[in-house]
Amino acid sequence: MKSTELPENVIQGEQARLFPVLATTSKEGRTTAIVLACLTFVNEFGAKLLGGVGQRLGTRAKLTTYTEVVFKNQSAKGGDRPDGLIVVTVGSRQWKALVEAKVGTAELQADQIERYRAIAKDNNLDCVITISNQFATSPEAHPLDEVRKSRSRIPVYHWSWMHVLTTADLLLSTGEVSDPDQRFLLNELHRFLSHESAGVRGFDRMPKEWSDLNKLISNAGVIPAKSVEANAVIDAWHQETRDLSLILSRKTGTTVSEKLPRKHQGDPAQRQKDEYAELKEANKLQSVLAVPDAAAPVEIVADLRIKAVSVGMTLRAPEDKKTTKARLNWLLRQIKTDQIEDLYIRLLWPGKSEPTQHLVSDLKESPEICEEGKQHLVAHGFHVFISRSLGARFTQQQNFIVDLEAIVPDFYGRVGADLKAWQRPAPRLRQDNLDEVDEAEPVPDGG
Repeated sequence: MKSTELPENVIQGEQARLFPVLATTSKEGRTTAIVLACLTFVNEFGAKLLGGVGQRLGTRAKLTTYTEVVFKNQSAKGGDRPDGLIVVTVGSRQWKALVEAKVGTAELQADQIERYRAIAKDNNLDCVITISNQFATSPEAHPLDEVRKSRSRIPVYHWSWMHVLTTADLLLSTGEVSDPDQRFLLNELHRFLSHESAGVRGFDRMPKEWSDLNKLISNAGVIPAKSVEANAVIDAWHQETRDLSLILSRKTGTTVSEKLPRKHQGDPAQRQKDEYAELKEANKLQSVLAVPDAAAPVEIVADLRIKAVSVGMTLRAPEDKKTTKARLNWLLRQIKTDQIEDLYIRLLWPGKSEPTQHLVSDLKESPEICEEGKQHLVAHGFHVFISRSLGARFTQQQNFIVDLEAIVPDFYGRVGADLKAWQRPAPRLRQDNLDEVDEAEPVPDGG
């Protein structure tokens, strides 16, 4: 692109290309250029990703992307050259985002991002967007703690490569890209990002601290008030649960998201603190995924004490049925399979009465066992779940992730997707009102 066409304060750079002419070793630059070009050429793709960082692309908006940019007000110290620039123009107003990307095992560095923040500030840019294989619960919750805690006023957003790939996947699977040429381009991008040569990776292993923490708990040890190992494990758990939401998104063709308490949504530090306390007290890691239109959220628990993973959903019992057995049969009719050996139903009882649980196979054979010892009570809810003991595989960095990413979609596909939430029936007219309607004189035609 000619220098006269470059944005203000940019002295070097070119428009992002679908077919970048780069060295074969420049995997990072090639991948970034292709994705930025598709942001420009596929309207729905650009709108979806930029919508996540607060930029709505209306009909008047013009989106342009650049690579290998150099700014006027840019220190030569460190030899930093941002990977890209995104410019949204609406009338006389421009929104500009500097882009820094890493592929494969390369990770973002906080000090480099702070230098890019300084470049953004000096050149009147609005924000920095980072892309890497590190995961974040949302674009606003950066995976690097130092970046989140920085006092800089330049916001930094983050897209994982898997988030970019999943966005393309969902747009294609739901048919949201109307233009056939743009749909073709997005399909080719999806094919490119899905190939190992692009350097896009899911979260595939827990950190080395995972094994150390499991050993501590297995030996009846207590997690100290401040533990580097525990914090590293929680950070990894957050990345894995985000990856699980993307895996379920692709498998269901809908946007599955992590269901966080309101106090955690805008405060990652508070989330870390609360989950640290849970891990220290109960030796458990927990997460909840919201699947659109599902009967209930999917609850995931990794229990370090017993080396087991459980995945389940909690349903309210139908209040129009008066006995526990009748309520249970309503649920059992929804469970199409009894071939899952470790599938359980936990019955939730009123007051301080402890929950009870049975294998689904046992309940289908003898539903009456659900009332044993609780004949005077009626269950108000059910938790349907798989509980799978992983043994030594639980403590292994890679096998734990492999098994977890198999169990979660397996439960949802074979059980969760068939469950229906109970809804209170619509109120009916009382009998005395029906009698009044019957006795009323008919209204003549024409009122």
